Amino acid sequence: MAAPFLMALHGELTVIGKSPDGDSMRFIPDTPEALEELARADRIRVTKSDGSVQLRLEGIDTPETHFGPFAQPLGELARDWLLEHAGFSEVTFDRSGKVTAATPAKRRAVVLSKAADPNGRPISYLLIEHDNPPPDGEFAEVDAELLRSTVNSASLEQGIAYLTLYSSTPARHRRTLRAIAADARERQLGVWAVDETDNFELLDHDSLGPPNGALILPKLFRRCTDYIKARDGGFAGLLPDWMVAASATGRRPENDLLLIGGKTEVALSTVVQHLNDRIRFTADILDVVFVEK
Repeated sequence: MAAPFLMALHGELTVIGKSPDGDSMRFIPDTPEALEELARADRIRVTKSDGSVQLRLEGIDTPETHFGPFAQPLGELARDWLLEHAGFSEVTFDRSGKVTAATPAKRRAVVLSKAADPNGRPISYLLIEHDNPPPDGEFAEVDAELLRSTVNSASLEQGIAYLTLYSSTPARHRRTLRAIAADARERQLGVWAVDETDNFELLDHDSLGPPNGALILPKLFRRCTDYIKARDGGFAGLLPDWMVAASATGRRPENDLLLIGGKTEVALSTVVQHLNDRIRFTADILDVVFVEK
């Protein structure tokens, strides 16, 4: 079982010349060698020019911004919320979504992490202006009180992000984050006011993009987007068929394993139904835990 002890990394968030979104930013640790203590440290890629690493914020997934004209509704809102919550103002972007100016240029922060994800991003909780953070480079227990003070929790609380849990997330953290997200859903805040993950139309890219496309769980959106590309390129099957076929190549693990209700392990394709032009996600998002590879 994943333990709730994470390392504190003190440092600075940096955004100018970067492309942050609602659940990922770049971070420059004060003690870069501390990154070597994280699981999968060999996968972490440090930018030579400024010593920054890309974070993946634990427990949350926000609407996508990095898909050009095929981005999701509310993606830019989530990105701007994270920048503001992290203490950046007067932020400007170029056409590609890269930050060209911000006040300040960097912002002090504390990251809590124990591992990088398969893509080399430290899986992190983010603390801004916390009165008593754990010391730099030390592992500390992240209890419910500390967890609720993170930017991750605030994002869920306000409905900025979807809850997206992994088997590597400590069980007690899952319970706390799930309760926060459930309250936001009950109050129909943010994404929950317009979410259509359980039943939506899939005709083309416009079906999922702004201004009138369906807002769905980002992890499912990414697979729908790639499926549409494959279908337009000649793939003859349905979305679940494509997930199975794409995963069979070994290059793209599109058919994730899930734990439903914490017990039953199934493939993502088994909870996705594709009938005519409609997609149904048959599991409750809040009951899903993705198996970390």
